[in-house]
Amino acid sequence: MPSLNLSTRDLATLKVDAIVVGSVSTDSGAELASGHGLPKAAAKHLDAVLTDLEAKGKAGEVVRVVAVPDVSATAVVVTGLGKAADVTPDVLRAAAGSALRSVATKSTVAVGLPAADEASLAAVSDGAYAGCYTFDAASTKVSAGAKKTASTAASTGPKVTVVSSLGSGKSVKAAVERAAVIGAARDLARDLVNTPPNLLTPQAFVERVKAAVAASSGKVSVSVLDEKALAKGGFGGIVGVGQGSANPPRIVTMTYSPSGFRGSKGQSVALVGKGITFDSGGLCIKPAAGMLTMKSDMAGAAAVAAAVLAAAELGGPVAVTGYLCLAENMPSGTAQRPGDVVTMRNGTTVEIIDTDAEGRMVLGDGICLASEANPDVIVDIATLTGAQMVALGSRVAGVMGNDDTFRSAVVDAGAAEGEDSWPMPLPRELRAGLDSVVADLAHKADRWGGMLTAGLFLQEFVGEGIDWAHVDIAGPSFNEKGADGATPKGGTGYGVATLVRLIESRTA
Repeated sequence: MPSLNLSTRDLATLKVDAIVVGSVSTDSGAELASGHGLPKAAAKHLDAVLTDLEAKGKAGEVVRVVAVPDVSATAVVVTGLGKAADVTPDVLRAAAGSALRSVATKSTVAVGLPAADEASLAAVSDGAYAGCYTFDAASTKVSAGAKKTASTAASTGPKVTVVSSLGSGKSVKAAVERAAVIGAARDLARDLVNTPPNLLTPQAFVERVKAAVAASSGKVSVSVLDEKALAKGGFGGIVGVGQGSANPPRIVTMTYSPSGFRGSKGQSVALVGKGITFDSGGLCIKPAAGMLTMKSDMAGAAAVAAAVLAAAELGGPVAVTGYLCLAENMPSGTAQRPGDVVTMRNGTTVEIIDTDAEGRMVLGDGICLASEANPDVIVDIATLTGAQMVALGSRVAGVMGNDDTFRSAVVDAGAAEGEDSWPMPLPRELRAGLDSVVADLAHKADRWGGMLTAGLFLQEFVGEGIDWAHVDIAGPSFNEKGADGATPKGGTGYGVATLVRLIESRTA
């Protein structure tokens, strides 16, 4: 996997394979961004090349130049930042990602983008790490139960040096180190999402999590409920979803308890992730084209697993428990039917309306389990509804909750990490759509406001007095298009950084 290091040395003197600098867009084309620190001869040469190539300096533009005078590196990568007045941490994150993707096969790279404060330096570091990601297709040859090495991430990458104009003080070092921890965790989530579904059954997911925990700092414990324990424990939602598959369901609990944590005397956060390792739609089967990306329907659970590991690695004072609700939704003679009534973990009966709306059933049980531990807050994260994409597109998650202040905290955490989300309501008048004449709840309402009624359904399972937020990541969890900025094609790892930032915000 990539590594991140901090340096205050002159960029031009570093003996690396490539260095990265920024360009800005002007009326006359691209110009080097200020603060690069390169010798005059190097800067003059690069400006001349940018002019000759008619570079624009726009976001996403990457130009590689070799044999630059007075520069030790073999190549200089110039990555576009757009207009100088519009450069933000998010712009720097994307530019670093684009640049590193272009040299991801190199052994050593140094990045000297104009980071004027620690937030910008953290964004550069984050983007540089994220841009190194590649999914190793050879890993698909590994059997489903085989343990992988290190963090279980299949990605590799260069040694990246981030050049700082802010010195090398404790907080500056911490910003770069934090970016490396979150980057490694996010790569794990990306790898899990990208793994073919025949190699990532619920039990194989369990094994991958155990391997990642074993390779970590040793601060996370893992327990697993198998299909027998789930049935005995009254987890009718996840049992019903998984009963049509030859690969039975699991709920994995990952726990990080900081040193000295004493329950009610410390902060505690519960994270619940939807982990449908493949979603055929069950008996309400999806069209063939609709199944092509359904290996990614476990992106919520992947984000939770990665976030718990990252939080433990960073060693904050907040206790974190992750619940991974893993099942495979398949049609068969044993699959649940529309019209079935199942009993959830908290005793609520639910009428099944559409077997392709399975995510809320596994999450409902997971939220019940999380509530039993009485955490301060619960966040569930899931690729839950197509309605999320209709409302907000493929880049912006929807956030709902039972407390406006906590919902805003989740949105703010994402904004600080370059993961966009938008606060959405839970209108009381839509709750009537979940009424059933044969059960306590119908598990799906009509099509209008589908993202919101899914949130209303989940709210029914939150324990009394617990602040809760639901994050629908159906769009941003998987990128079907080409790589863009710090976002690769395929699994994006969306949500990992948001959850870690949210956990950190509870420290106060």
